[in-house]
Amino acid sequence: MGIQRIALLSVHSSPLAPMGGAKTGGMNVYIRELARELGGQGLQVDIFTRRSYGSELDVDRSIGENVRVIYLEAGPAASLSPDQQYDHLPEFTANLMAYATLRNLHYDIVYSHYWLSGWVAAKLKEAWGIRFVHMFHTLGHMKKRIQLNDYYQPDRRITTELQILQAADRVVAATPAEQAQLRWLYRARRSQIAVIPPGVNIDHFDKQMSRKAARQSLGLAPNIELLLFVGRIEPLKAVDTILEALHVLRDKAPNLLRTVHFMIVGGAPQSLSNPEMSRLQTLSSKLGIDRLVSFVGAREQTELPLYYAAATAVIMPSDYESFGMVALEAMSSGTPVIASQVGGLQFLVRDEETGFHIPAREPISLADCIIRLLSEPARTKDMGIAASRIAQEYAWSRIAERLLQVFHDVACRRLKRT
Repeated sequence: MGIQRIALLSVHSSPLAPMGGAKTGGMNVYIRELARELGGQGLQVDIFTRRSYGSELDVDRSIGENVRVIYLEAGPAASLSPDQQYDHLPEFTANLMAYATLRNLHYDIVYSHYWLSGWVAAKLKEAWGIRFVHMFHTLGHMKKRIQLNDYYQPDRRITTELQILQAADRVVAATPAEQAQLRWLYRARRSQIAVIPPGVNIDHFDKQMSRKAARQSLGLAPNIELLLFVGRIEPLKAVDTILEALHVLRDKAPNLLRTVHFMIVGGAPQSLSNPEMSRLQTLSSKLGIDRLVSFVGAREQTELPLYYAAATAVIMPSDYESFGMVALEAMSSGTPVIASQVGGLQFLVRDEETGFHIPAREPISLADCIIRLLSEPARTKDMGIAASRIAQEYAWSRIAERLLQVFHDVACRRLKRT
């Protein structure tokens, strides 16, 4: 019969949550777009997530045909940290099982996302005997290694991740780098890991608008060279490296800097609840570049193509990226990417072909790459064309096909242990 009905687990964040929040990012996009693709192929997809707001529907069908987002009670209907949500995982699991039992729902496979969902998937496997595939998206060991902040305590998370690896029938890694991290830090079996990257909606992120028209729509002068950051505003994204690079340009290339504008898409600029946002705003003033920088806040996926189209380059100087969905969206839009050589970015961005690799936390190297892009417009254009071509390989239809083969293998036969 094959795979007909899939349960996707996204406990800690709904795929319909507004983008740019503390718990929303590439994983939300991944789950939403994959579900839409699978539903369009005729599969029944139920996404189970925790109710975070009282206004959320019990069942939301807005993603697309054959797809439902089902909100379950698990603790208070409020924003909770992953550690706070952990304490409510038994309630989430019980409510999921009750929901399925009352409606006589039977799933062919469970596909869980992030460590909280993996805990639930392992319990479902115990209760139902159902097989499950898991994707971590980020790893506790990696976050601990870069020491995000003094308050981050991932020991419970790492223990849970190790338990998930013991229970999961297959793990999806976004890149060979993540595969190596799972093998090295978690001693995962090679045969347990399937390397399948996230996809991109190539119809949504394409070069439909000229750069000049896009800049005018954003209120920028036609001669402005727009440098763009898109993502959550948190320390590991290293946005301060971009600000420091612009400061370097004041001395190295003052003429180029006169036509540069740096736009930060993400977070809530007026909010006092994000110390990193406040720190970046203060830093841009301290460096004397605040007139070159605008904090525009979070934008929904429907708006992002305009920003990518307007940009000369997208910059991702992160300390850690398991994959880098923003880079793929930019590439699909025909925009070169300057990215730190970490995680998935070192595989996704092709140095000197679709953009540039830079060492993490090196603003001088970043400044040099910006100078090269702005000084060689013909080459920059060629990089954008190459980026768009390579992004076609990541179309969701192709990625879904590979995932369905993994689901079929897991559901239909026992994996070899090596």
